[in-house]
Amino acid sequence: MEATQSVIELVADAQAKAKASEQRVAEIETLIAEQGASEDASEELSELLSGMEAAVVDIYSLFESRMQRNFKRGPFSRKLKVLLMEAKNPDLADRIHQYYLAVNVLKHGTGASYRELVASPSSRIVTKPVGSDGEQSTSLIDVSGIGFFDGLAEAILDACAFLEKR
Repeated sequence: MEATQSVIELVADAQAKAKASEQRVAEIETLIAEQGASEDASEELSELLSGMEAAVVDIYSLFESRMQRNFKRGPFSRKLKVLLMEAKNPDLADRIHQYYLAVNVLKHGTGASYRELVASPSSRIVTKPVGSDGEQSTSLIDVSGIGFFDGLAEAILDACAFLEKR
């Protein structure tokens, strides 16, 4: 029986896959800009973005489930943010909170998390506007930008290190 991978190993694996997807998204976007959107390119781009969004939700959910043992009960991310603030680590608290909000938006769409991200003047997360008719034709969070997944991975790893030192 194989040993379970650690959060660090799982984050590293997800980060490597995300980098490859980010590069492919950039290639397809360049191709579309130069030659126009073909059905194949649009379909591949959509599949890549959906996969990246799922990977973001999955890795954050895994982080929460593996680290929940550090708190008795209740909302993990909120408790972690409070703990980080009490430990005088507001930057990490803010990073974790921003990614928590982004994951909520990816899972649930518009709502309180989306409004908080849009209203935040210092948000690290690139949000996309909802259409004038209230419909969203694409995701509300840009997960394909270079650095999005790296920032998420770094925040998760920093939070894991913080929690393990306690």
